[in-house]
Amino acid sequence: MSYSQLFSQRATAIKSSVIREILKVTANPDVISFAGGLPAPESFPVAQMKAAFDKVLVTDAQSALQYSTTDGYAPLREWVASRMSTDGATITPDQVIIVSGSQQALDLIGKVFIDEGDTVLVETPTYLGALQAFSLFAPKFVSVASDEQGLDASQLTAEDAQAAKFLYALPNFQNPTGRMMSEERRAKLVEVARANDLLVVEDDPYGALWYQAAPPASLLSRMPERVIHMGSFSKVLAPGLRLGYIVAPVEIARKFEQAKQATDLHTSTIAQRVVYEVVKDGFLDEHIPSIRTLYHGQAQVMLEALSEHMPNGVVWNVPAGGMFLWVTLPDGLNAEKLLEKAVARNVAYVPGTPFYANVAQDNTLRLAFVTVPAEKIRHGVAQLAQIFGE
Repeated sequence: MSYSQLFSQRATAIKSSVIREILKVTANPDVISFAGGLPAPESFPVAQMKAAFDKVLVTDAQSALQYSTTDGYAPLREWVASRMSTDGATITPDQVIIVSGSQQALDLIGKVFIDEGDTVLVETPTYLGALQAFSLFAPKFVSVASDEQGLDASQLTAEDAQAAKFLYALPNFQNPTGRMMSEERRAKLVEVARANDLLVVEDDPYGALWYQAAPPASLLSRMPERVIHMGSFSKVLAPGLRLGYIVAPVEIARKFEQAKQATDLHTSTIAQRVVYEVVKDGFLDEHIPSIRTLYHGQAQVMLEALSEHMPNGVVWNVPAGGMFLWVTLPDGLNAEKLLEKAVARNVAYVPGTPFYANVAQDNTLRLAFVTVPAEKIRHGVAQLAQIFGE
């Protein structure tokens, strides 16, 4: 029996993540992988997590192991609201929904806002996971011009802005490019959003991972009335927790809560309580600087290796934070086709093509550097340079 005839149209349209497929190859320990956007395991605060689990299970095990509310553990929501509040935007706990990783936030946004054929505005390129999540609801993606200064809202037509359900943006150290949206571009986006009554989804899992200077103020702090802000504990604590949050206007937050009820009832109770125990007394402010130092060092090693080995015509950006950088090959080279040669030499990366919603640049690729030791970064980059040079 072929089960495919029973699949819904939505299920038939689902495609595997290119990155997840590449990660199967990189399970081979001999492969130097610049592919996975994985945090460095040495950054995980194992001792603090163990102590928090022990405390929660000793002091309140029955509640921690029980069903909970859909919107999330109240003290954790209060902590998020306090941390996200600024002079420009006071956030209240009823604006916060705790979710099972920011990927669930993307799914909820798709369910709540997108009908088939609706316009969704995205950067060029943009996060593959968002394209996957939104594509299930069959929108019309409109790509907004972007460059080293980030998304350029001045290139967005009033017609597209007014027709769109929302604009999806990653202002800080974007996945896949590592770019940061400049102060001028943020101000312009706020101007365009207000002029055209445009809702903006601000996805910010990397904003705390700056190297030498913090990024400009968030979009949430500039226009809280029209921003859905997504945050995550995956990059600052551990991704295995699958814990993130949404901050949104109350009317939108309640609709997310209703959609989440039908999705998973609630996010893991014990994970929420443990994370609150870890962060409530300021641990992140002590812990995150060590991650910044680690990632900055890794980035410098990769940048030095690229400068040393890459042939003329290959260009890349210099990220000011985060986990990625973006490489553009000379015209005529196809990063997707060259990946096979790279894997044959035990090096992997992610071709840029899947990160484009519409017209792709096939001579681009993403390099992730935070999980690869320095000597392997140098060797892997040298191998790639030889392949591209050939």
